[in-house]
Amino acid sequence: MSDSNTLVEVKNLKKHFPVTRGIILQRKVGVVRAVDGISFSIQRGETLGMVGESGCGKTTAGRTMLGLYPATDGSVIIDGDDILHARGKDQLKIRRKAQIIFQDPYASLNPRWTVNSIVSEPMRVHKLFATEKERSERAKDLLGMVGLSPHLLNRFPHEFSGGQRQRIGIARALASDPLFIVCDEPISALDVSIQAQVVNLLEKLQDQLSLTYLFVAHDLSMVRHICDRVAVMYLGVIVEIAEQNELYENPLHPYTQALLSAVPVPDPRKERARKRTILVGDVPSPINPPSGCRFHPRCPVAIEKCKDIVPEWREVSPQHWVACHLVN
Repeated sequence: MSDSNTLVEVKNLKKHFPVTRGIILQRKVGVVRAVDGISFSIQRGETLGMVGESGCGKTTAGRTMLGLYPATDGSVIIDGDDILHARGKDQLKIRRKAQIIFQDPYASLNPRWTVNSIVSEPMRVHKLFATEKERSERAKDLLGMVGLSPHLLNRFPHEFSGGQRQRIGIARALASDPLFIVCDEPISALDVSIQAQVVNLLEKLQDQLSLTYLFVAHDLSMVRHICDRVAVMYLGVIVEIAEQNELYENPLHPYTQALLSAVPVPDPRKERARKRTILVGDVPSPINPPSGCRFHPRCPVAIEKCKDIVPEWREVSPQHWVACHLVN
């Protein structure tokens, strides 16, 4: 799945959170398998979308890739370097290449810091400029790049709207001159009228700075607009990856088909005529996931084989990967 143009390569990434019992003497009684062995690659300049229901592990996967959560197993290679196993100066050097835009613009900015301090902090950590004045000048440039006035540099986060705060978060992510950015649902907390502006800004910055994105989102229509390829997650594993048009026009995994059937169609006649796939039951617990295919308890077309055997991850057509027993 990788070649010389690959910027990010994830191999068998796992993140398990311990489940404990007791207040004083805590005993480990199990683990939450939030991310349970995912593998994929992202090409330079590409946007890979990651979609799935709430709790499927999308955000955990993105944060674990950057080392914000310590990985249980696996590796993440960014521009030839393994970010999860690097230490000290090597880790700092690699982390400069990869940044994150958080979901909540109200919680991700320090309320006691000015915009100047927030945007300049990555430059100070990575020692990109010798003086505070040079960092402030660069912060002004970054504010202008994301559509904010440089005169706002000495204001505090509470003086801005949600959309403006998210632009500040984007400027902070750009401060270390990264190659790769994890966009963790960057528009879900914003008004609908602002969402398109932020997405257009991300696309513009990608063209200007040759950025590579992992775009985590719930909005499947927006994912189709901004992403080159899409990965579908369910209960900690990836069940399908394909190019954007291929996935939307020819979904192969039953879970992908169910997700796409829930996307509203603007034409009322087509909306009434199309067939919806209604999933029964709740998502199983990631503490004790089902055997075999994890989707089989809710799958409308599951067979006996699905209950016992984990489906093989295979490429059924160029760049279209799926894990399902029923796909020829």
